[in-house]
Amino acid sequence: MHIQDTHWSSANAIAPAGGAMGAAVGNGRADGSRTTPLRVDAQRNLEHVLRAAREVFGELGYGAPMEDVARRARVGVGTVYRRFPSKDVLVRRIAEEETSRLTDQARAALGQEDEPWSALSRFLRTSVASGAGRLLPPQVLRVGVQEDGTEDAGSAAEEARVPQQRSQPGGGELRLVSEEPAAAADDDAGAAALLEVVGRLVERARAAGELRPDVSVSDVLLVIATAAPSLPDAAQQAAASARLLDILLEGLRSRPA
Repeated sequence: MHIQDTHWSSANAIAPAGGAMGAAVGNGRADGSRTTPLRVDAQRNLEHVLRAAREVFGELGYGAPMEDVARRARVGVGTVYRRFPSKDVLVRRIAEEETSRLTDQARAALGQEDEPWSALSRFLRTSVASGAGRLLPPQVLRVGVQEDGTEDAGSAAEEARVPQQRSQPGGGELRLVSEEPAAAADDDAGAAALLEVVGRLVERARAAGELRPDVSVSDVLLVIATAAPSLPDAAQQAAASARLLDILLEGLRSRPA
């Protein structure tokens, strides 16, 4: 995936001029003062755009242009911009939906699996099979390493939110890092919910002695991303994902001394 191609900005796609564009928001509705339901054709176009955006961003990363989304949805690019006034808004919509989906999958694994390792591995297999790794938002997935071992500004807040991050002997601290605070503010709640529930899966498996003690939440999310290659053939992609995930799960699991 190529989520590094974008920084949650609309620099790669500028909405066409027109005051009507300002009324559109990422959830496919206008501002709160509008309650009129979408026409059937408008709702259908919105669904096509969202489906196409998931496919295009999943294949090419969030750096893919809006024109590619429009072509895949078989609508004009103006139709895409009427629903989403900038690429940033569309990217956020897709990322928020995928973050919510992952959170639901993690909660289901926690609630339906009594064994800690079974719960963690079920979550990983379900998430990889759904292709969520190709659509994880940058502020959830990206990691940063400090070589000098000192804390960046905001490090304490990050550690409070993701206490499971590890410290590497002789190296820097591996931790999740966000984009600029102002740009990521609207996504914090969804990302925090995902990190919290995945953290519970990690802690349970670690406490049971089934997960390597140095494995962190960010490692688990990176597994989801790594085990979701984009291949042209669906059958090959599914087989490759399953095989790669088996290997990665073996790397996560604790071994007797």
